[in-house]
Amino acid sequence: MTKIQDFNELHSSQELLFIGNAWDLLSALTLEKVGFKAIGTTSWGIANSLGYADGEVIDFERHLRIIQTITENVKIPVSADIEAGYGEDSKTILENVLRTADVGVAGINIEDSLKKQKGLRKINEHCHLISEIRMALDNHGYKDFYINARTDTYFQMEDPFFETVNRAKAYVESGASGIFVPGLMDNNEIQEITLSVNAPINILSLPGLTNCNKLKELGVKRFSFGNALSDKIISFLEKNVTQLMELKDTSFLYEN
Repeated sequence: MTKIQDFNELHSSQELLFIGNAWDLLSALTLEKVGFKAIGTTSWGIANSLGYADGEVIDFERHLRIIQTITENVKIPVSADIEAGYGEDSKTILENVLRTADVGVAGINIEDSLKKQKGLRKINEHCHLISEIRMALDNHGYKDFYINARTDTYFQMEDPFFETVNRAKAYVESGASGIFVPGLMDNNEIQEITLSVNAPINILSLPGLTNCNKLKELGVKRFSFGNALSDKIISFLEKNVTQLMELKDTSFLYEN
């Protein structure tokens, strides 16, 4: 079984797919070691680890090299977060998607938010892009490659529910494998969306939205924690190096 097939099966299982978000090789290997069944890269975490802000500020080449390092060293499927595709035109985005597939990932996250300005890509434009991505992947031997279509409606709109459902259905009809709705928190809305959309729904961990078992009951098929773990690690690092500098004493590093 290929990693693409394996990754698809993890979304059709009776169990919710709790995906571990990695930003470098060490984090990826650690997630694999403790038993995570799949890894999703976090663009935020990767950017932070190299001293950049999120939002396609980092050069795509550098981003892709980290993704490749992860895929070449773990045995479990990897999904790459490529934000909005790192391109101003569909030709560049398609090239970046294929290059990402070529390094061995089983899927991607691709979002509908604009990077140079506030707002979302028009629904028909994003549907066309998803269709082009699916066709390009199929034509290059990546059948069933997992396209997790992220919609940022809950981050950018006041009343996002109906727009989310409309976009989710349209994205699935255009070739998306699953739908990622970060910012969605209301249990009733989560359940309505999982019932309305004929594809696995991915939810992002947020304060107050943390329990895999509860989300499974609501019909969610995939749960990710995004940059929350990398942020916690960075905070831990800052706290400890601050303590080193203030105390001028390393003894606490050896405490259990």
